[in-house]
Amino acid sequence: MKIHEFQAKHLLREAGVSVLPGLVVRQPDEAAAAFHEVGGHVAVVKAQIHAGGRGKGTLLGDDAQRGVQLVHSATEAVQVARRLLGHKLVTVQTGPEGQPVRQILVEKGCSIARELYLGIVLDRAAARPVVMVSSEGGVEIEQVAARTPERIFREHFDPVVGLHSFQVRKLCAKLGLTGPTVRSAERFFKSLCHVFARYDCSLVEINPLVVTTDGELVALDAKMTFDDNGLFRHPEIARLRDLDEEEPAEVRAAAAGLSYVKLTGNIGCLVNGAGLAMSTMDLIKLHGGEPANFLDVGGGADTQQVTEAFRILLDDPHVQGVLVNIFGGIARCTTIAAALLEASRQIGFRVPLVVRLEGTEVEEGRRMLAESGLNIVTADSLTDAAQKIVAAVAAQA
Repeated sequence: MKIHEFQAKHLLREAGVSVLPGLVVRQPDEAAAAFHEVGGHVAVVKAQIHAGGRGKGTLLGDDAQRGVQLVHSATEAVQVARRLLGHKLVTVQTGPEGQPVRQILVEKGCSIARELYLGIVLDRAAARPVVMVSSEGGVEIEQVAARTPERIFREHFDPVVGLHSFQVRKLCAKLGLTGPTVRSAERFFKSLCHVFARYDCSLVEINPLVVTTDGELVALDAKMTFDDNGLFRHPEIARLRDLDEEEPAEVRAAAAGLSYVKLTGNIGCLVNGAGLAMSTMDLIKLHGGEPANFLDVGGGADTQQVTEAFRILLDDPHVQGVLVNIFGGIARCTTIAAALLEASRQIGFRVPLVVRLEGTEVEEGRRMLAESGLNIVTADSLTDAAQKIVAAVAAQA
C-alpha cells in the first residue's frame, strides 16, 4: 500500500526524523494561509499523487507547469495551487494519461548545501533490510544504478536491533559527510530504520535527502509503501489508504477476493494461481500478443468470483479477447466450467473466449463447455491456448 508524501512525513516527524513544516491544501484559496503559516519568505508547492517524478512532471496539456514549484508569496502560492488542483499531472510513472491532483502540500523552503539519496528496502537474498545511500540525490536511483553503480553504498541491518553507529559512520564516510552532519545522520538514519521495521514497510525512500547550510539532514521528499500482509497490525496505517489514487478495477477486484493488476494489452487473462498466471502472460507475449492484466482467482474460486472477474475483464474497453487457464486442484474443473456457464448467462461474452482446463474432473468440465452451445474455443495445452487467443484477437483487427 502506498501513501502520500505529506502522510509519510507525518509518520517520520513522529519518529524524530527531520522534515520541514508543511500544510495540505485542497482548495486554491487555502494556499495563501498555508504559505503564511509555514513561515519564511519562500515555500514549495507540491502536487500530492501516488507517483514519482513529480518535480519533472508536467500538467496534461501545459508543459510549462511542473508538479513541484517554488513560490515567493502567498499570491503566487494561490496561483500555483489553482493551476495544479483539479488538473492531471503527467510523470514518468503515471503514463501519458496522467493522474488528477486532488491535494497539494505547501511546505517551507530551506537552504540546501547538498542533495543525497537514501532508501531502505528488503534484500530478499540476505533476508534483511538494507540501507542504500548515494551522493546522487534528486536523480532516479535506477539511473544511478545503471550508469554509476559504484556510487551506491549499502548497509544491511537487523530489524530488531536497527542500524549500528559504526554503520552510520561508514555510510557518512562514503558520502563525504563530516562534523555536525555525522551527528545529524546518526539520528536520521537510525530513526528511519526504526520506522521501516515498526510499520512493516516494503520501501522507505528519501530523495532528495538534503544537507542544509547548517549541516543538518532533512527529508525534502518522502516515499513509503507498506506490506499489505502486515496491515492487520497497523490499522492506523490502513486508514491512510487513498482509494482515489488506485486503479478502480484493482480496488473492485480486491473487494471480491481477487488478485488483479491492470496492464496495457488487449488480451484478458483469468487464471488460478499466481505462478500459472505469470506463465500465461509470458506465453501470450511469446506468441505475439499483449496481456491486458494479471488476474489470479485463487484455488477456491466460486461462481460469484468468476462472474465478477469476467465483469472486471470485459469492462476494460481495451480487452479484445479472454484466455481462461485453469488447473483444477482444490477447485475442480467441473466447478470452474459451471462458473463459466453461469457467468455467460449473467453477462455474456462479447469477445473471443479461449478456455484451457486441466486437472481434477477435466473431461467432465470440457464436456460441459462443449455441450453448452456457447462460442467457447477449448485448448489442449497452454501453448495451444495462447496461440488460439492471439490468433482470434488478430482476426478481429
